[in-house]
Amino acid sequence: MSLVHIRPLKPVLQAIAIEELNEVPHRVPDDIEALRDWVLKQPHLRACTDDQFLLAFLRGTKFSLERAKQKFDRFYTLQASIPEVFNEQRLTTDPLVLDIIRSGILLRIPQDENDASPCVSIIRAGSYDTSKFKFQDIIRAGSMFGEIMMFEDDNATVSGYIEVMDMKGITGTHLFALRPELLRKFSDYADEAMPTRQKGIHFINVPPAFEAGFNTLRSFFPAKIKNRISVSSDPDAIFNIVPRDFLPLEYGGTYGIMEDISRSMEIKLSTYESYFLASQHFGADEKLRDFSRPLQDKRSSFGAVGSFRKLEID
Repeated sequence: MSLVHIRPLKPVLQAIAIEELNEVPHRVPDDIEALRDWVLKQPHLRACTDDQFLLAFLRGTKFSLERAKQKFDRFYTLQASIPEVFNEQRLTTDPLVLDIIRSGILLRIPQDENDASPCVSIIRAGSYDTSKFKFQDIIRAGSMFGEIMMFEDDNATVSGYIEVMDMKGITGTHLFALRPELLRKFSDYADEAMPTRQKGIHFINVPPAFEAGFNTLRSFFPAKIKNRISVSSDPDAIFNIVPRDFLPLEYGGTYGIMEDISRSMEIKLSTYESYFLASQHFGADEKLRDFSRPLQDKRSSFGAVGSFRKLEID
C-alpha cells in the first residue's frame, strides 16, 4: 500500500465528519486506497488520483464506495457535456480567467479558524461587463475554484458550501446573458458530480421589480436544490449569511476590501498551475468504457449506507 498524505481535520470539523459523514479516521487511508484502486482499473478514465482529491469524493458520499465511484465517474463524464465551461481556457494563466478574478466578480469569503459552517462564495452577477465576459466565462473561473475547494477547503468537503448571488447593478443585458439552459446543466453537474455539498444559493440585492421574476429561476435547478434557494431585495440580507467581521468593506464588513480577496485568490490560483495543466488531459473516453460492468445505482450494494469497509470483528 502506498503512503497516503492527507491533511488532518480541525477537531470541530472532525466531529462533524464522524457524526454526519461516517468517517472513521484510522480507516481513511484504506478507504482512499480502495477508491484509487477502482479508478486505476477503469480503462475509460484519465483522472486525478491525489489523496486529498479522492477523500473529497468519499466525504461527499458519506464513505460509500459505490456512490463515490458513481460521483467520480460523473465528475469526468458530465464535464464533456458542458464544453463552454470545461475547455482549453481552464488554465491559471488564461488572460480571461485572470481578468475575471482581478475584477472581483468572484469572491471567496474567509472564515474564522474555528468556524465549522459551510464556506461561502459571492458571485457579483451584476458587476461584470457583458461585452467583455460571457456567462460561461464566469462559470468557468468559478468551476476552477470549486475544484481548488475540493483539495484544500475542509469546511467545503465536510460542511458544504453556500453561494451568494449578488444582483446589485443587474440589468436586462445581464439577465439575457444568464443562459438558463447552461445554468441548469451546470447545476446538474454540481449536484450529481461535485463531491462538495451545496447548502444554499442566496440571491441578494435583487431589484424589487425583478424579485418575482428571479423566483422563477428555481425551475432551472434540480428539485433538491430548489428548497435551498432564497431571493431577497433587502441589502442587509447578506448579514444573515456571513458575519460582518469576514465581509469586505464594500459589503458593510470590516475584513479589508474586495481587492484584497481578489489578490489572494489570484495567488492561490497560481499554485494550481500544474493541476489545471494536467486537467486538460483528464476525462472519460466512452469508447474505452467497460459496459460489461456497469456502476450500481443503489446504496444497498455494500450494506448499510453503502459502506464498503470490511466488518471488524473483535
